[in-house]
Amino acid sequence: MASLRSITAYLDRLLAHDRVGDYPGAHNGLQIENSGAITRICAAVDACEAVLKQATQESGTLLLVHHGMLWNGAQTFTGALRRKLQLAFTNDLALYSSHLPLDCHATLGNNAQLASLLGVQKRKPAFVAKGQPIGFVGALSTTRAALVRKLELALGGRLHVAPGGPERIRKVGICSGGSGSEVTQAAELGCDTFLCGEGPHHTYTLAEELGVNLIYAGHYATETLGVQALAAHAGKKFRLPWRFIDHPTGL
Repeated sequence: MASLRSITAYLDRLLAHDRVGDYPGAHNGLQIENSGAITRICAAVDACEAVLKQATQESGTLLLVHHGMLWNGAQTFTGALRRKLQLAFTNDLALYSSHLPLDCHATLGNNAQLASLLGVQKRKPAFVAKGQPIGFVGALSTTRAALVRKLELALGGRLHVAPGGPERIRKVGICSGGSGSEVTQAAELGCDTFLCGEGPHHTYTLAEELGVNLIYAGHYATETLGVQALAAHAGKKFRLPWRFIDHPTGL
């Protein structure tokens, strides 16, 4: 058992929540407190009702998510929001969220985890969002087909690919989530391949015209790695068991 206060204070420092810019509705950090004692950690991409139902099966759980509950600003506690709050309060659940800080963390972040998974070398921060780079560019010697196979195996699903660039890959850009429009910046940085989660319709033909392979690996799928790395790290630090709650959207 560990205290909620000690865990959240540690995570706030680790993720630099006081220094990383984000969208106003992100509310990075503790979003719901519990009675103060934590017996296990769960990790998930989204603080949706289906995830909370699984996380509240054991009291004293700390749920770490990438997308928190408070994106819509001031609102009435009705419908799904009321039900989620009731689940948390009834079952002594604590909820902690980290959005862009978890995207850009140098080792535990979604993009760092993707880069490590693929073996990207000579990484440099790139793709600025809300005041800081959240992704990477780097060297990668492989083929487009081999890269797609490796990602599909690691992320557990089919990818959508705009094969606008060469079959032989030399330099890749990585930015998780809904970052497909950054393909223009990837091309300007000399990337022949850009890995994102998802993007607007026009980015497919834009990638063709820019001569860049654009790999849409899934908004959800590309953001599963960071919360798992964070939960594993916190679990080891505070000697707590952890599990990942998988609730894929297919997007």
